[in-house]
Amino acid sequence: MKYLRLLRPFACACLAALSLSSVGSAAESKSAAAGRKVAVVISTLNNPWFVVLAETARDRAKELGYEATIFDSQNDPAKESQHFDNLISAGYRAVLFNCTDAKGSIANVRRAKAAGIPVFCMDREIEANDAATSQILSDNYSGCVALGQYFVEQVGETGKYIELLGIVADTNTWNRSKGFHSVVDRFPGLKMVAQQSAEFDRSKALEVLEALLQRNPDIDAVFCGNDAMAMGAYQALLAAGKAGKVKVFGFDGADDVVKAVAEGKITATVMQFPKTMARSAAENADKYIKGERKFPQRTPVAVELVTKANVKKFGDYGRK
Repeated sequence: MKYLRLLRPFACACLAALSLSSVGSAAESKSAAAGRKVAVVISTLNNPWFVVLAETARDRAKELGYEATIFDSQNDPAKESQHFDNLISAGYRAVLFNCTDAKGSIANVRRAKAAGIPVFCMDREIEANDAATSQILSDNYSGCVALGQYFVEQVGETGKYIELLGIVADTNTWNRSKGFHSVVDRFPGLKMVAQQSAEFDRSKALEVLEALLQRNPDIDAVFCGNDAMAMGAYQALLAAGKAGKVKVFGFDGADDVVKAVAEGKITATVMQFPKTMARSAAENADKYIKGERKFPQRTPVAVELVTKANVKKFGDYGRK
């Protein structure tokens, strides 16, 4: 009994040490897990193009050994801000980011940066040079210069057209519009009879064009700032009995529009490369986490005009 009494303090000490060791190991494990977490924050998943961007970024991050989670902002800056609150408190190591607002999203990126979390923008730009670690962006302006040239070839030097703009707070909207007008405005005979935002949304584009057609029934073409709007515009023209008579131009390279170009329903689109942008953003995040610190602030990704003449080369959100 005396022997047992002597052993008891020793046993308690051992148990306490084991307990502390277990707690320490759990904390280390939790810390290690947090160190492998990457957030993919996307403007909206209500568009197949952005789904491809999000899933490609997530999958590439996973291939590189990270736990990756997609956050859908639903085109709502308030939801986007909540996502940043959550990922900062949860200790994510990097953010692969597609913003809702070129100006309004800057504050979220700066909050992440202040917390030591680098942000890698993909596809959509924020209007700051000191917030994101890097921004990988399509060359929207040049793409729409090429589209504008093809527009003039197909429509001619005279005619009436409508422009459907994207989200007005997105720089892509205006870069595409400016690229297009840098060509088309050289031809005084081409008259823009209406310009209205349809927010990059297919259903909204259908509604907007239906209303605009009532006031402008004799148009020759519709230039749309993205492919979702191009499909909505085509639906509106189909309902009005004008499909095939009015030429529709889009931008993105979405699969359904590439097929519609092949079928002659859509005149042309511009192929962005969402998979290239998403993979590059994930790879840059991996390099940063491993110690690299020098990245170009903006990296343009070339785009390509897609017409019926070359459409067979494209598919699955890129070149076949």
